[in-house]
Amino acid sequence: MEPSRAARVGVYLALLQLFFTLTWTVYVIFLPKLAAQVGIRPQAVIVILMLDQVIFAFMDWLMGRLSDRWTRVIGRLSRIVAVTTGVSCVAFLLLPFVAPTGSEALFLALTVLWSASSSVLRAPPLVLLGKYASRNAVPWLASLSMFGLGVAGALAPLLTVALRETDPRLPFALASIALLLATLGLGWAERALSVVPLQAAPAPLPSASGDAHGHSGLVLFLIAITLLGLGFQIHFSLNAAPMFLKFAKPPELELLMPIFWLGFSFLMWPGTMLTKRYGGLWVMAAGGAVGALAAFATANAGNLATLATAQFIAGGAWGCVMMSAVTAALTLGHSRGGDRKTGNEGSVSGALFSLFAVAAFARMLIVWTELNKDPTFATMQPWLPVAAWILAAGLLLVIVLRTGQGSALQRV
Repeated sequence: MEPSRAARVGVYLALLQLFFTLTWTVYVIFLPKLAAQVGIRPQAVIVILMLDQVIFAFMDWLMGRLSDRWTRVIGRLSRIVAVTTGVSCVAFLLLPFVAPTGSEALFLALTVLWSASSSVLRAPPLVLLGKYASRNAVPWLASLSMFGLGVAGALAPLLTVALRETDPRLPFALASIALLLATLGLGWAERALSVVPLQAAPAPLPSASGDAHGHSGLVLFLIAITLLGLGFQIHFSLNAAPMFLKFAKPPELELLMPIFWLGFSFLMWPGTMLTKRYGGLWVMAAGGAVGALAAFATANAGNLATLATAQFIAGGAWGCVMMSAVTAALTLGHSRGGDRKTGNEGSVSGALFSLFAVAAFARMLIVWTELNKDPTFATMQPWLPVAAWILAAGLLLVIVLRTGQGSALQRV
């Protein structure tokens, strides 16, 4: 693929992820207010969010598997994604209009419809990279896509403050329209990627021929993904704000919380070069180890400057993990099929996002059950990301050592 065309596709994927993530941000900001209008108790809002994660976990995997079939005909995936996203955007747009009617059943039905249909925007667009992009281009294109996620994460605290008193109909409408318009460009991206010759498949893993050794490698990979996701959820969503509040006032959080995502967005780029040279698993393992050290530093920070620096590094480590995880998942999926028509890029990348949803569900479950208020758990909580990320890094190194140099799971 021409570098200029690849760059345009990467920027497009970044915008797609940006608008998609911002819709989730808008949803989380206004859900308590909208739920109250239909008579749902505040304590039940987190149950709705947990239900969303359950739906994501199933639908991400399903959409990933289906996208392997859809990409067998050029242009089919983009058409299906556009139509499904249209349904998702309509359901999302209607939420603030239905809430004032007081119909709890209709409100929850629209929420479920939005959650299920929005899953089409996670794994399927990235599958195009695994199907058509050259092996060397995948880390860079994955970084561009994840950059949109990082920008949205940095904007989230600012939007929470800016939109808190806004009529929800306006941000819901703007988010829906922007996302739908962005999705319409997926057809162009699919055509731009598909004009390149079919890439030679990487050397197949033993699992491609049914060997249990290769299957165990995939299982360890997915376990490591779950641990990495759980470590991120606890570190950022549960630990970050209380740690900052040791040295700052609550109004300052909107400026301090984005530091993690700034590290995510900027330190991911050096990781791209390392992924191209050493492979996705090595960078995932290194990112997990560096993230664990940064999480340890945040728990022991003695001042705001040290804490902010550690958070920046932790965010960069998570960015490298996300980019290299997408790269490794696409490479592994490609190797398990052997060519564009039979590759399993969607299945493996769909499982990746499903497990991240499982990790988010676990974090919400901790809050819902108030386990985080238990004195024993509260003492352990700052160290859980350290343990999870170190253990994940160890599992990834085991896979690398067992599969050997040059494995499709290890290298792009």
